[in-house]
Amino acid sequence: MTNFRDRLNALLLDVEKPARYTGGEFNTPNMNKPVKANFCFCFPDIYEIGMSNLGLQILYDIVNKHPDYRAERCYAPWVDMADVMRKADLPLLSLETATPLRDFDVIGFSVQFELLYTNVLYMLDLAGIPFWSKDRDESFPLVIAGGPCAVNPEPFADFFDAIVIGEGEEADLAILELVAEGKEKHWTKQEVLARAKAIDGVYVPSMFEKGESVKKAVILDFENASYPEHPLVPNINIIHDRATLELYRGCASGCRFCQAGFYYRPIRERSAKRVCELGRAILDSTGFDEISLCSLSTGDYTGLSDLIDEMTPYINEHIVNLSLPSLRLNSFDSKFAQSSRRSSLTFAPEAGTQRLRNVINKNISDKDIENIGEAFRVGYDSVKLYFMIGLPTETDEDLAGIAEICKTLRELYISIRHKKFINISVSCAVFIPKPSTPFQWEPQIDIPEMLRKQSYLRGLLRNIKGVNFSWHGAESSRLEGAFARGDRKLAKVIERAYKSGCRFDSWSEHFKWDLWQKSFEQEGLTMDEYVNGVPVEQDLPWDFINTGVDKSYFVKERENAYKGITTKSCRESCNGCGANKLGRCTIC
Repeated sequence: MTNFRDRLNALLLDVEKPARYTGGEFNTPNMNKPVKANFCFCFPDIYEIGMSNLGLQILYDIVNKHPDYRAERCYAPWVDMADVMRKADLPLLSLETATPLRDFDVIGFSVQFELLYTNVLYMLDLAGIPFWSKDRDESFPLVIAGGPCAVNPEPFADFFDAIVIGEGEEADLAILELVAEGKEKHWTKQEVLARAKAIDGVYVPSMFEKGESVKKAVILDFENASYPEHPLVPNINIIHDRATLELYRGCASGCRFCQAGFYYRPIRERSAKRVCELGRAILDSTGFDEISLCSLSTGDYTGLSDLIDEMTPYINEHIVNLSLPSLRLNSFDSKFAQSSRRSSLTFAPEAGTQRLRNVINKNISDKDIENIGEAFRVGYDSVKLYFMIGLPTETDEDLAGIAEICKTLRELYISIRHKKFINISVSCAVFIPKPSTPFQWEPQIDIPEMLRKQSYLRGLLRNIKGVNFSWHGAESSRLEGAFARGDRKLAKVIERAYKSGCRFDSWSEHFKWDLWQKSFEQEGLTMDEYVNGVPVEQDLPWDFINTGVDKSYFVKERENAYKGITTKSCRESCNGCGANKLGRCTIC
């Protein structure tokens, strides 16, 4: 290990931000304890992004708290580091002990986003580990995956020995327990995997038989679920360089485009008392000067007012900023805004007209949008607004409604603050039909239409003072859409694209649209076949996954969308989606 560390250190002065690769962060757990099995968590993007990922922090903490196991980390090295590593014939190493990835018992990839798929292969390549599970013999570690993209794991399934569907806190420990027992009893990898199939949430692609189902893993006792009270303090500035408090999982709103809102049901909340205990412990152990409240819709958290009341004296005494993420307009309270010292608040109306908001079940009204005036009254001069283009049934009138919202907010700001220098940031993503949503059967608009809509909206917003407009790339949105509803045939496309030079596809300066198009063509496939509309009766690649929400519920919600009928929040009444079969919603 010392040799690998010395060889790594010799390269660091030749690369940008060498602290990405050194490890040794404050609060690093004991790496010298004797263990029965070890695990390396791999994040297929750079240190600054991976260190900001809460899910990885939670799993890393849980494994290292266990007396028999050790967890280390590895992030995708930036291209300059990869180049010098290859020249020096240095394999990809863990941060904590500079151990080659292929020497671990288990390596696990957190796959957060479809455009990270080639980076999984990039990291395996640098580690000297074959891409395909069928090509890895007993000398290689168990290679597993998890994360949000496991909603539909089929495009990358053949790269992995096992995939954790749902929440990994208990599943990862259960896998490590099997691996440790297998080492003691000399089980083969296949024998370990055959037993792993019995663990809730564990999908073994090579052993899956038609007609089987994989039930999503769910943490039922969320109140007492393990949470990192001594998280790692990063060596350099990261994307979200602050303490994070997870309030609850799931979402009651039922927005019909939102995968996370359905996938993480049933809804499970932590009490405000427990959240405050965690917050104080994290701040005391790290010295962070900012703490962020994390959930899919923070304003809907039933204990938010109590939480703010209890945390306020502490954060004032320690000069800590309380950060609020994107807020639902119909749950916004100026009290929340006053508790935060940030310069801007973020809201997500998603659509420009009431008609389209009804279609997508975004249960907010024009009057709710005008509530942003409360933020202006307490001193805010800047708001960020998130919208989508290409939503089902969308027309140019709906796009024009986005501009009208911006005009209304500008006028409201002037009338309240008597100033004209408001800053409104408008960001527009392209709608992508995602699995496990009522819109999973919908078509995605084609690239010419994406570009036309973006240009049309840009022209409308250009004439409104104080508005800054940003949008997602049309080509990358098309690729994301194809992978979101993809099947196992796409694994060969991913491999071909990587070998032709694709990596860091979520970074615009590295995205190579021409190589992706060519890779699809060479495999005899087109993106269109994955992003066109799908008949409701057609089998879907991810149908074998039991996420808790019934497919019939998605069908009903889709029908309601086209009728313009909204569905009430789960916090008002249970809508019978089926998620309670996996565990009781704490708000029901």
